[in-house]
Amino acid sequence: MTTVGIIDYGMGNLRSVAKAIEHVAPGVKVDVTADPARVAGADRVVFPGQGAMPDCMRELDLRGLRSAVLEAAASKPFLGICIGLQMLFEHSDEGNVPGLGVFAGNVVRFCDEDMRGADGARLKVPHMGWNEVRQCNAHPLWAGIPDGERFYFVHSYHVRPADGTIAVAETEYGVRFTSAVARANIFAVQFHPEKSAQMGLRLLSNFIGWTP
Repeated sequence: MTTVGIIDYGMGNLRSVAKAIEHVAPGVKVDVTADPARVAGADRVVFPGQGAMPDCMRELDLRGLRSAVLEAAASKPFLGICIGLQMLFEHSDEGNVPGLGVFAGNVVRFCDEDMRGADGARLKVPHMGWNEVRQCNAHPLWAGIPDGERFYFVHSYHVRPADGTIAVAETEYGVRFTSAVARANIFAVQFHPEKSAQMGLRLLSNFIGWTP
């Protein structure tokens, strides 16, 4: 039986992620775990999270999970969600902390000066709610998901990759920002597929069937 490991480092609503995967893939074993050995033994890994970057990095290290995350990101189908995307980058302006360095680039805050909609109205930070995701590169995880589909976001910071070719989706919120990246066996998104109704479930289902 395929095992999907969901990394538990104490930051995030893991139950909703687990339930969504169980819904789309009832034949797999979903293992929510803080045990590095169980992460290493999983066939696929989901790296979710929410909260502040400094807290997330600290808790990841306190639980001894850094090496397990890096090994999984290098060797098996790997899905990052929200902070699980941001932590893959080199550095975050939130708390001025280093990330895991899987991808070159920074995590930056939405600039207040840019927070204007098309009508000139002030946009709030955090960016919270449904927004369009524009696919800028093809990928198997987009199968069956129309370009411009709406997904659910909750964040004040966004990634700025040094290599723009890893971006597979962009979203407009005052500025155009990268909302999904992919390389080899890694796919990571700023939005929450587990909170994004049918299209979010479709993305999770695509991940379960994905063979990088």
